[in-house]
Amino acid sequence: MSQEHGNLSVAVRRATEPASVPTKQEGVATKPESHEPASLDRLLRSATGHFTGGISPHSMAAAWFDWASHISRSPDRQLELAAKAGRAWVELTQAGLNLVPNDEAAEPASADKRFSDPQWETLPFAAWRHGFTILEDYWTSATREIRGMSHKNSERVAFMTRQMLNLYSPANNPWTNPEIIRRTQETGGASLVRGMLNLLDDLAGAEPADAEASTFKVGRDLASTPGRVVFRNELIELIQYQPSTEQVAAEPVLIVPAWIMKYYILDLRPENSLVRYLLRAGHPVFMISWVNPTSQQRDLSFDDYRTKGVMAAIEAVSKILQQARIHLTGYCLGGTIATITAATMARDGDDRLKSLTLLAAQTDFSEAGELMLFVDESQIAFLEDVMWEHGTLDGDQMAGAFKLLRANDLIWSSYLKQYVLGERETLNDMAAWNADTTRMPYKMHAQYLRSLFLENRLTAGRFAVEGRVIALKDIEVPMFVVGTETDHIAPWHSVYKAHLFTDNEITFVLTSGGHNAGIVSEPGHRHRHFRMSTRRPGDLYADPDRWQKSTGSVEGSWWPKWTAWLAANGTGLTVLPSQMGAPDRGLPPLEPAPGTYVLRK
Repeated sequence: MSQEHGNLSVAVRRATEPASVPTKQEGVATKPESHEPASLDRLLRSATGHFTGGISPHSMAAAWFDWASHISRSPDRQLELAAKAGRAWVELTQAGLNLVPNDEAAEPASADKRFSDPQWETLPFAAWRHGFTILEDYWTSATREIRGMSHKNSERVAFMTRQMLNLYSPANNPWTNPEIIRRTQETGGASLVRGMLNLLDDLAGAEPADAEASTFKVGRDLASTPGRVVFRNELIELIQYQPSTEQVAAEPVLIVPAWIMKYYILDLRPENSLVRYLLRAGHPVFMISWVNPTSQQRDLSFDDYRTKGVMAAIEAVSKILQQARIHLTGYCLGGTIATITAATMARDGDDRLKSLTLLAAQTDFSEAGELMLFVDESQIAFLEDVMWEHGTLDGDQMAGAFKLLRANDLIWSSYLKQYVLGERETLNDMAAWNADTTRMPYKMHAQYLRSLFLENRLTAGRFAVEGRVIALKDIEVPMFVVGTETDHIAPWHSVYKAHLFTDNEITFVLTSGGHNAGIVSEPGHRHRHFRMSTRRPGDLYADPDRWQKSTGSVEGSWWPKWTAWLAANGTGLTVLPSQMGAPDRGLPPLEPAPGTYVLRK
């Protein structure tokens, strides 16, 4: 039997098996059994997903129909667009007759790097740029939300329009981009040949001749902070780091990274490793390293990530450092599950936490950023069927979705540089980490998409753990919450909403940078600033925009403020560093850090 025939047989067999349906006890919406897709439905959707990158065609088509039906019944918008088109034609005509762009012409945004080359200010490039910016301005107006139209559909149509307009951008066309034309002339066409060779190499899966991957090897250049794996189960390895001070704080820091990324974003090079910084400040540090799941782990649930992940790590740390309370710290979705864990522990009277820190982590998903463009009932059902065939969501699919959100910076500029200009992109530490993608198990990913992104159950009072609803208001330990100014994954306004659902003390920091760069913001990093204030129990609520205006900006890194906050919210006691692991309590030290799970591809 051929491999393809064997794979199809496996797919058909899985399609006819009863679907694993999350229960309400897990805090996830339950769908009636009759709504489960039939076997041929799943096979068809899974096959379609290979061509659409996991995007539901129905969701996209429904957005266009919503827009078209509303604009067809909106004569005011039609007249507005007609007038705008007339003005645009006049401007373009004047530009052509005068051989210069009209002074009142639409100009590209100052942050638009596509038109940064000085030759865009000269003819004919200025006219091409001018015409394109008029086109962009027109379609921005055309896709504005119309009364009665779904807000999400409006955002989707605008998003898809931006992607299509990129095809017509003179910056993305080799024949109208002055930098490409100049480079082609300077090299006699050699740059185009190198670009074609780069493209052929990548299509063949070959390593580029000048690849710098060896420059950033995990365990040597990245994730190189000394430590040992002191606990392992099917889901996590727990790393205990070697202290770097003679005495350490009595309370350890346990970091929960997101499982959609490798943990070492917080332990890149020694110069910008948050882990090393904490150690040098005298804090004992433990780190969860999530497994990169395979199809055999397809049935790992969202609650498994709490019990076998966060709670298992807390149990291990408690055995190693007896009597010590823990500073629980979560990054991105790791912060979300850390919050769920903290609320569950508070509900159950478990007082082993000393504080809770959330780094670019959301607890409310009603304004969860541009990722919500890919979330609705149809989209999740479609994605479930794509994952169902293989048992996991491939990391490249997630990476592709993130790239689409910043297509100009992460797709078009990269393609032009590599495949037209013939230059390989210089690899840095964060780019090397970003290329080290992970998979996600079918059941867990479907559950958290439904319960958090789609239904926002956590802050709606409908998220149950072990059959009982949890409430964020039960969390009494102080919280340190960090948002980043240009985060498109966890927008800071959404992160700030932690104030609305808790009554405890919250210190909120808004730092410059995006989802990753704002967190990896070591002292000495240029052009960094932050705002910081503390909400005490009983203080009146301040909305995020008013808070931002009333809170002064401070130059530099927020890291020193956090380590000082950890010390201030500890007991103040310092102790001699403990041994690695606890051999006498069943936790002997295993492999040296970074362990084995982080190396799995």
